[in-house]
Amino acid sequence: MNDSNTSLISIKDLVFHRGEQIIFDGTNIEIPKGKITAIMGPSGTGKTTLLRLLGGQLPPLSGSIHIDGQDVGRFSRKQWYLLRRRMGMLFQSGALLTDMNVFDNVAFPLRENTALNERMIRHLVLMKLQAVGLRGARTLMPAELSGGMARRVALARAIALDPMMIMYDEPFTGQDPISMGVLVKLIRSLNDTLHLTSIIVSHDIHETLAIADYIYILSQGKVVGEGTPENLQKNPSQWVQQFIHGMPDGPVHFDYPAVEYYQDVFSFEKTP
Repeated sequence: MNDSNTSLISIKDLVFHRGEQIIFDGTNIEIPKGKITAIMGPSGTGKTTLLRLLGGQLPPLSGSIHIDGQDVGRFSRKQWYLLRRRMGMLFQSGALLTDMNVFDNVAFPLRENTALNERMIRHLVLMKLQAVGLRGARTLMPAELSGGMARRVALARAIALDPMMIMYDEPFTGQDPISMGVLVKLIRSLNDTLHLTSIIVSHDIHETLAIADYIYILSQGKVVGEGTPENLQKNPSQWVQQFIHGMPDGPVHFDYPAVEYYQDVFSFEKTP
């Protein structure tokens, strides 16, 4: 969909297996700069694995991953550390440090990765908390936060170092409708205001279609559908339509593969 001049991330012919299970089988994905790109698909299709490949936690078996024009497959550990400072990550659980209050959680990456004095760190932390609407909650501990608040604190921490990109791993999971609406608004507004590139892994169709600029749908190691939310709604693929509309049966079958029912019922063989 994009050329190299507009793509922040370019994935070409990606192959990755877990044992005999094929996760990616020649997958091609382009992530444009300054946009929100969603990676969607059923459970087990490798969406979170893709984020780990982008973060250097896992190496691909073959293919290439270029981030900001650099072939990360050839990176040393030092190069990965430097690149990760330019990446933000919002984990599904939030992953806040439970023995630190809100302020110190957001300050943590600044203290670990910069030589800024505490006065400047305080200014930056309050700025990030203001952006997510939680400046007044800076003295609270993680145990005192609601699920939605914890996710917003984690988002403030993810933007603490002013990254070029943020990866969201199931950001809407377990959120009530109000918290979900707040997160949708924050992801869109932060991406546009801070000129970020955002990658969202999510199962939540309605929320993701509302904010994504472009969507990839994965299945069986391949991209089975891609396009803008409007284009996907009109996509003639039965697979894409089954996923978007949550149909219980279709190309992804309701029944797990098995022998014919009558053969199982009337078989005299001792089987489980």
